[in-house]
Amino acid sequence: MPDVTQTATIPPVKHLPDAQTVTDVKHWTDRLFSFRVTRPQSLRFRSGEFVMIGLMGENGKPLLRAYSIASPAWDEELEFYSIKVPDGPLTSKLQHIGVGDEIILRPKPVGTLVLDALLPGKRVWFLATGTGIAPFASLMREPETYEKFEEVVMMHTCRTVAELEYGRALVESLKDDPLIGELVGDKLKYYPTATREEFHHRGRITDNLMSGKVFEDLGIAPMDAGHDRAMVCGSLAFNKDVMAVLEHYGLHEGANSEPREYVVEKAFVGDGI
Repeated sequence: MPDVTQTATIPPVKHLPDAQTVTDVKHWTDRLFSFRVTRPQSLRFRSGEFVMIGLMGENGKPLLRAYSIASPAWDEELEFYSIKVPDGPLTSKLQHIGVGDEIILRPKPVGTLVLDALLPGKRVWFLATGTGIAPFASLMREPETYEKFEEVVMMHTCRTVAELEYGRALVESLKDDPLIGELVGDKLKYYPTATREEFHHRGRITDNLMSGKVFEDLGIAPMDAGHDRAMVCGSLAFNKDVMAVLEHYGLHEGANSEPREYVVEKAFVGDGI
């Protein structure tokens, strides 16, 4: 008599380790996309932090990279914003994910782009290029940002106008956000620039800060170490250039353990992902 229990056994479905399910994907350009995934119930993070996410590599081992969480700490899901690198070990695969797919998410958030790492001030600058806007997408939707600062300036620079769309759409949605719309009010000033196409704002962040053009265009006072604070996220070269500008204005780099006038995220050092 055949062993019915053995023949009726269905092998368990194999899931990725630390798996989370993709709930939404949006492709902004042929180089940029964002996606949302389920949030582990145990995950607690501060807006601006990052986690390690990824997929299984060809060798059967997890292939992970650091990604800033673009959603705020209060969101029930997690959002990420990514570049697509054709030959990138991870993004060459990650860009093809769809709703219902799984990704690996290690629920151990870290990072320096948190409000606690800044000394109290009146105005905070978010300075980013490309996908470096991700942690600020989190912080712009964080109520504490507007409770701690009277003014928030989001400077975002990309090569083309199309690459600015993710940030533009997010900023535009804030005024009608039922949770933080009133908090944001007119506190948030958005200054997007393109470097390779005609646009109403042109040029690099460093040039617009050093020339004073951004102060003139926004009708605000020049940067002053007494009340200005800043956060920086971009390529290694961009970070170094912006740090030099901030130091020129008298700001000093801080950290979680020693809050100062500005902080820099150093976990992202290149686009070969």
